Amino acid sequence: MRIVLASDEARPSEALPAPLALAIGNFDGVHRGHQELVRVARGRGATLGGATGVLTFTPHPARVFAPALAPPLIVSLERRLELLGEAGAELAIVEAFTPALAAVEPEVFVRDTLAGRFGAREVVVGYDFSFGRSRRGTPELLRALGPELGLGVTIVPPVTVDGLVCSSTKVREFVLEGRVEGAALLLGRPVELQGPVVRGAGRGRSLGIPTANVVPEGELVPRLGIYAARARILDATGAVGSSHQAALSIGSNPTFTPSESAPVTVEAHLLDFDGDLYGRRLRLEVLHRIRDERRFDSVKALLAQISADIHETRARVP
Repeated sequence: MRIVLASDEARPSEALPAPLALAIGNFDGVHRGHQELVRVARGRGATLGGATGVLTFTPHPARVFAPALAPPLIVSLERRLELLGEAGAELAIVEAFTPALAAVEPEVFVRDTLAGRFGAREVVVGYDFSFGRSRRGTPELLRALGPELGLGVTIVPPVTVDGLVCSSTKVREFVLEGRVEGAALLLGRPVELQGPVVRGAGRGRSLGIPTANVVPEGELVPRLGIYAARARILDATGAVGSSHQAALSIGSNPTFTPSESAPVTVEAHLLDFDGDLYGRRLRLEVLHRIRDERRFDSVKALLAQISADIHETRARVP
């Protein structure tokens, strides 16, 4: 997938494929609703005989206007773009979200940016999409402006799964509650934690249960606890190499560091794996919650519980 970093300066439409069908949104998480936007845009692009693109923004608008209230990002921008490509986008335009952009009148944004700078001939948005000064831009306004600009507009209704509306907000809620199966239902794939493996205290290895300490690149981490997961080892290009069942701990190791201020770590014990992962990147697919994190009175009791956690991981992870 081609990635274009938009600038504040005018970009000639010739630099982008034409005719262009463009799905627009923040796409955090690239859940089933976002995937539907891309699917519809792909269909419209095929009808036009053109390309399928997505327009996304960074940072999240809440980071600009209310940083303290901004939600944690479900995935990093890099992973978001990968997932959009997997969903069928051929082109991604990444626009910097700034106070200046937010202050643009919606009519101006549609005329000068969507139809003008990007040369879109079809735009696809969700039913709740908003843009422009005071968020006055709505799907209905887009539809009203479209004909005079030669811009087709498709509004995608809510996407539901088992009666639940797919939304980034609901995904975050499920993940923060540790309900990773529910989040996976809305995402259409497992909850992921992805990042490099760094050196930890080495405590797991000393106990005979080595763990990979992963620093997540996304901001959203499931509720503290023990999970059954699948670990996928990524190569230098981000492609998936081998995969392994993994018993995953998200917590502060209260048996050894009882302080409430102890840092939270993400540690994965890869089953049936023997190798050096330092400096490598892992993608941890968090599949099932096994139990809450708790403090044990002895290392022996802890090891017995870890053995049970590994046994359950083997049973629950295909």
